[in-house]
Amino acid sequence: MNAKPDYRKLRFNNITSPQYSHLLYLLFWPIWGVVFAMLEGRDNIEYHVVECDLDSMIPFCEFFVIPYLFWFAFLAGMLLYGLFFDVETFRKMSQFIIITYMATALIYVIWPSQQLLRPVSFDRQNLFTRFMEHFYAFDTNTNVCPSLHVIGSMAALFAGWHSIHFRKWPWRIPFIMITILICLSTVFLKQHSALDIPPALIISFAAYVLVYRRKKKTQKQVQLEARL
Repeated sequence: MNAKPDYRKLRFNNITSPQYSHLLYLLFWPIWGVVFAMLEGRDNIEYHVVECDLDSMIPFCEFFVIPYLFWFAFLAGMLLYGLFFDVETFRKMSQFIIITYMATALIYVIWPSQQLLRPVSFDRQNLFTRFMEHFYAFDTNTNVCPSLHVIGSMAALFAGWHSIHFRKWPWRIPFIMITILICLSTVFLKQHSALDIPPALIISFAAYVLVYRRKKKTQKQVQLEARL
């Protein structure tokens, strides 16, 4: 399959063909929207409060809103890049996201979590603190461990590492820096506890092995298994 797909011949009746079947991964996003809305809308749930001593040592810093919001462009940008320029990157990144997001959703069901770290008021008023006031009102403080923000940034990082255009070190370095800043932003904005990051990294590296390091079977291996 060509790295850069040609969508001019895409029709409803050929979307399952090898040339366009990767588009079916897009169906995950409305499904995930329903799943996450159900998780966020649960009532009468006993949440486990996630907090550690390190959280009190990390000051609130509203300027981290920049990398925090850049997460959306980072994640969507890599998906769009793969969709239009590198199908294999899109396919692998989608597989990574489906595995990690659904594993995280299962954890949220089994072990509901929340954090109580958000400041009651801000020491200063500026554009970023005003934004966070509205963001806190919109975004609940539940379903936080592991951090989907961290997992999403790792999805974009690994996709970039294995893409056609961004796999070399001159690109890998800024990808790593962006990912680190996004992870830090979750704790400096008091959106997450520091405890939410390690589980997210563990899930991410486990999914990385499954998606990017799994060896493809050779034709000889497939034939041998068929005989057994």
